[in-house]
Amino acid sequence: AVRGAGVAIVGEKLRIGAVRYLNSKPLIECLPDVLPEAEITVDYPSRLADGLAGGRFDVALIPSIETLRLPGVRVVSDACVSCDGPVRSVKMVGRVAPRKIATLALDEGSRTSAALARILLKERFGIEPSLQPLGLESMAEESPADAVVVIGDRAMGPLGGPYEFVWDLGDEWRAWTGLPFVFAMWTARPAAEVAGLGLPLGSARDRGLARLSQIARRSSAELDLAEAECIEYLRDALVFHLGPRQRQGLERFADLAIGHGLAPEDSRLEFAD
Repeated sequence: AVRGAGVAIVGEKLRIGAVRYLNSKPLIECLPDVLPEAEITVDYPSRLADGLAGGRFDVALIPSIETLRLPGVRVVSDACVSCDGPVRSVKMVGRVAPRKIATLALDEGSRTSAALARILLKERFGIEPSLQPLGLESMAEESPADAVVVIGDRAMGPLGGPYEFVWDLGDEWRAWTGLPFVFAMWTARPAAEVAGLGLPLGSARDRGLARLSQIARRSSAELDLAEAECIEYLRDALVFHLGPRQRQGLERFADLAIGHGLAPEDSRLEFAD
């Protein structure tokens, strides 16, 4: 067993899957300092979920819908990626009015946002459009679909158009439910012995939140976004603590996902600590 920061891990190294988007950088900025023995892999959320399911990772920051779909996994930290209003980086754009959408393209990097968009369209307009993929390197305007869900860093830049509507899915969820929305959580595979991991993951988040200016400055150049936009996004649009209201939003989303057949009927959220 390897021990570090009060964590006991069976095996040679703690294998962590981390999200590559700007929205997760405060959670992972200081991970190498807090867990120096860990092997950290950065990738898209959907690939991280597949890696956790396949045993490539002991813990990963995966889409919240996958914590319902993967049997036996546990949420191991109160560090998360969530919003309580406009999120800015999760959008659905449409070339027709929402109730006229027949085809919907879904960002292949996302699974939670894809489920959220489908739930909102069914609940609010009674429609279930046929689904198409939007490739990881494709832009929204390249899709022929009536509407497109796009997430992450590319959703923060120009989205082409013109569009009949542009939805910020965090804002739409909040307006509809009055609750925050949780996009991703630190989740452990069933066989991983990760007792006490919540403490270092929370510590990494807290240290990262103290470095928002440095993260924004560096990311501004990487993403071709204004530094002020990056800092406002990280500071004002996102919530990185899984508190009581976030859990309420998560439970509401879980109930809806199960009700719409987007997660197994016997799904339940498991929390390690």
